[in-house]
Amino acid sequence: MCPEFVLPIQKKQAFQQVLERHSGEHQLIIIQDFPDPDALSSAWAYQLIAKQYNIDCDIVYGGTLSHQENIALVKLTGLPVHRWPLEMAKTKDLSVYSGCVLIDNQGTTSQLTSLIQSAKLPITVLIDHHSLQKDLHPEFFDIRPQIKATATILTQYLQSGFLELDNSEIDHINCATALMHGLRSDTNQLRQATREDFLAAAYLSSYYDASLLDSVLRSSRSKRVMDVIERGLSNRQVLDNISISGVGFLRASDRDAIPQAADFLLTEENVHTAVVYGLVHDDFNEVEIIVGSLRTNKITLDPDEFIKEAFGTDVTGKFFGGGRSQAGGFEIPLGFLSGFNENKDYAEMKWKVFDAQVKQKLLRLVNPD
Repeated sequence: MCPEFVLPIQKKQAFQQVLERHSGEHQLIIIQDFPDPDALSSAWAYQLIAKQYNIDCDIVYGGTLSHQENIALVKLTGLPVHRWPLEMAKTKDLSVYSGCVLIDNQGTTSQLTSLIQSAKLPITVLIDHHSLQKDLHPEFFDIRPQIKATATILTQYLQSGFLELDNSEIDHINCATALMHGLRSDTNQLRQATREDFLAAAYLSSYYDASLLDSVLRSSRSKRVMDVIERGLSNRQVLDNISISGVGFLRASDRDAIPQAADFLLTEENVHTAVVYGLVHDDFNEVEIIVGSLRTNKITLDPDEFIKEAFGTDVTGKFFGGGRSQAGGFEIPLGFLSGFNENKDYAEMKWKVFDAQVKQKLLRLVNPD
């Protein structure tokens, strides 16, 4: 029998009390615009726990599900998540919800946050493993940056009796499989896992479907993703063991190719850090954003500090990006310069300007001289 995690009694009681207070209500679970396995699986686990307290939940995201593994995870497990682009979300009747739940984010990575704030929908629960990003006042919160995955935190709630997993329940098996994938994904296949992450994985090992997880992991890369990786290789510049590459224009549906390209560039000999970025065009919302990903295996490099120092904040004081152990990301809106233009020369000129600007900010940190 594997050792069990024991949730602190105060935290357990506080979570139970907030669930009991909202019994019979309808909640909206918001995950980041471009959700990863950690967010997807954790939101599903919360939904199943809430159901035990007669709380109905809808899981939504405002962006795109583009990474092939994420698409496979949702399809193969039947994970109940819904895409709410901002324009569609504006037509929704939010009065049916008594509160909002933020899972694996703190509202800074979702375009739906402004809509929630306008509707004055209170934040009932916030559960995340990222560092505190803004001053929020949820009814209940559990923010633990020392843990590598939000899936670990939700698994701890399962272990603590909020939901007893049953091997005869297909939703329980599939959610456990999703949690195992989310946990493995955010701990670099357990290579960065803490003791708590390992304990969570040990608990899930009794319930998850190994063949289902294997099917998710074996999902193939699309040709467009391979093309972006190829551009990343062709355009890379290596300085002081850091590989920097701009991959040009991408559609929003292909933006998950950027972190995959960064992962690939990190495998090059004598490279300890890779940064890949591109100009993502979102046709639906008619905006353009510089999107970038950082991957590193250098213990002394803090992705959060590196990205924040490189790109700073916008006029409101919000950082353009941040990170966690060995990974990070950034998004820089182009503002009034956004917009598609069919003139090829203009598009190339626009990319050259922003490519040079981003590269300059990164190189300033890599080699100040």
